[in-house]
Amino acid sequence: MFIVNIYRTNKKIMTDKVLGVILGGGQGSRLAPLTYTRSKPAVPIAGKYRLVDIPISNCLNSGIHRMFVLTQFNSASLNRHIKNTYHFSHFSAAFVDILAAEQTVHNAGWFQGTADAVRQCMHHIVGHEFDYILILSGDQLYQMDFQQMIDAHIAKGAAVSIATIPVTAKDATDFGILKSDDEHTITSFIEKPKTGLEEWISDTGPEMQAEGRNYLASMGIYVFNRDYLIDILDNNPEEKDFGKEILPRAIRDSKVLSYQYEGYWTDIGNICSFFEANLGLTDDIPKFNMFDNLHTIYTRPRMLPPSKIAGTELEKTIIAEGCIIHASKISHAVLGIRSRIGKKTEITNSYIMGTDRYQSLEEIEADIAAGNPPIGIGEGCVINNSIIDKNCRIGNEVSINGGNHLKDGDYGFYAVKDGIVVVKKDALVPNGTII
Repeated sequence: MFIVNIYRTNKKIMTDKVLGVILGGGQGSRLAPLTYTRSKPAVPIAGKYRLVDIPISNCLNSGIHRMFVLTQFNSASLNRHIKNTYHFSHFSAAFVDILAAEQTVHNAGWFQGTADAVRQCMHHIVGHEFDYILILSGDQLYQMDFQQMIDAHIAKGAAVSIATIPVTAKDATDFGILKSDDEHTITSFIEKPKTGLEEWISDTGPEMQAEGRNYLASMGIYVFNRDYLIDILDNNPEEKDFGKEILPRAIRDSKVLSYQYEGYWTDIGNICSFFEANLGLTDDIPKFNMFDNLHTIYTRPRMLPPSKIAGTELEKTIIAEGCIIHASKISHAVLGIRSRIGKKTEITNSYIMGTDRYQSLEEIEADIAAGNPPIGIGEGCVINNSIIDKNCRIGNEVSINGGNHLKDGDYGFYAVKDGIVVVKKDALVPNGTII
């Protein structure tokens, strides 16, 4: 049924025309400690998905069914997720494959940047037929119809198209900013400008201008003509990054189109943006709509029971499958798969990622007898402004209260980033601990 639903889309199938490449990113240090044991695209989001599910789902919903995911750090869990999730009919050409950094007779090093990653994998990519290559980031949250972008790219006769989004002056310093003419052809580009912003104001339209969003920022989403991408990478082997080197060169030498997108989009680049993106899903009308028939988010199908809740006051909370909850109150929170929350516990402004498996009653009794908390969150706990990574064992009467009063740093089984407490994967937090 998974594959049938994909192929019932009313969109024009572009399987033979477009190939998707999803960049897994580097070490992901800004998302640490969530990336200590996993790559950025494998970080759990919204209680049941992985970050990589977002670009893959956008591709599938756009009629693009052939994708490579490029990665090099902590890729085991990402490989496992993709292998267990994206299965296609034997009678189709669809696939989602991992391409990890590898030593070859021509190269013995790691990926040195986004363009270098594609360059090093090109000998695998060109073995497939395609006219256009869609390059995406593996750490963004958005819902976008790529077919519309590719149609505009073809209609305008561009060599490259860059998805852009209007941003404010405050945000402009964190992005590559560009300007375009009346035909949406990009005329200039600057990476993360710190001064002279007034020179980069663009006509983004009345609605965007009313919100103070006067600057066109690159979203890190690109469409390249096949032969153009091969030529520009082959002829400029010293250039390692798309944003800093390849795209400015393309803008000088060729026709590069700006495709303006005005929907919800956020770059999950650090703990703060990750935290806000997840908790934003609990809003009455969230900016990222998971309840949309036209923008299905695909992920690994799990045969889990419904969640069971007893004696709990719930307010603005998302609860994934398979949870067992006896908390007294949960507010403005996301609870991931198989979360177990004990009695008289209060959770606010927090993301609980859940667990990878259930413990048996015998295992729980053995843990308690040994003085160790079982997997999950114990009784009488207070958790606020926190991220609890997977498989944590949090004892009874534990108090975790994140906020600006805490100093950022790594403190063993937990870290603090922008006042947000992140309890590390598989951590054991003893009874009565106060953070």
